[in-house]
Amino acid sequence: MAGFEEADLGSIRTYSVKKRKSTVSLTQGGRAIGSRSTFADFWESLPGYLAAADLKALVEHTAAAVEKGKPVLLMMGAHPLKVGLTPVLIGLLRAKVISGIALNGAGAIHDTELACFGKTSEDVAAALEDGSFGMAAETADIINTTISEAARKGAGFGEAMGKRLLDGCPGSEDTSILAACSSLGVPATVHVALGTDIVHQHPSADGAAIGDTSLRDFRIWTRLVAGLHEGGVLLLFGSSVILPEVFLKSLTVARNLYGRVDSFVTAAFDMISHYRPRVNVVERPVRSAGVGYSFTGHHEIMLPLFAAALAERLRL
Repeated sequence: MAGFEEADLGSIRTYSVKKRKSTVSLTQGGRAIGSRSTFADFWESLPGYLAAADLKALVEHTAAAVEKGKPVLLMMGAHPLKVGLTPVLIGLLRAKVISGIALNGAGAIHDTELACFGKTSEDVAAALEDGSFGMAAETADIINTTISEAARKGAGFGEAMGKRLLDGCPGSEDTSILAACSSLGVPATVHVALGTDIVHQHPSADGAAIGDTSLRDFRIWTRLVAGLHEGGVLLLFGSSVILPEVFLKSLTVARNLYGRVDSFVTAAFDMISHYRPRVNVVERPVRSAGVGYSFTGHHEIMLPLFAAALAERLRL
């Protein structure tokens, strides 16, 4: 016999499950597909819950922006380029889905190496041992001389690099984001933190030129961000610090200069959830009006999936 008093469950009030409001139902569940299924079949087979529902909603928002002529802006770190996604991104550019791109400094470096040499990314741990990490002469020469000249001409970082790759690396419009943007007339900006990129280690690096051209790109990007008002889409892939901070500042300047910039959609994609993408992209910018989404997954899976769903939806 228990020594302590127990609750008497005999007086519990119950109700019928048939009258209860439920958050899960068979109608929203996924379904199996066969070996002869199309991508459309796969897309429709996804369940209508959580990230699957959010991704479907983002695709609809993005397709609506394209159809209405509203901007779809992409901010991207270097990792999507390093996992072979350049052709996917160029496909979206050529389909006139993406109307502006922002890279960090590392993105410009890997984009340049892929365009000019067909390879990129070194064994950092091994090269660090003997001080050779980041000391590739050709990469620094291409980027640093281009940016020094761009500063003298009053050009932006992204615009100058895109033209340089088109002129100096044959076929780069098929292998480089910056070159493809240049050939298509799509604004591409590069946002650099001094001392973070391998080309800053070389004597040819000109801090004044890097700062001048990158700051010019910030002003170009701010003007693009202003166009997000009422229906635009801002996508972030893979930058956890630099580009979320750039977006926050460009948005406040746009609102300061042009008035209301709201009722747009944001989405952050990364392999793990980071503070700045969540707060500076997904939450704060759309707090008063709009919607933000956050997706966790590998870029080499999530970006092609998103692009394929857009192609299906827009009949690209």
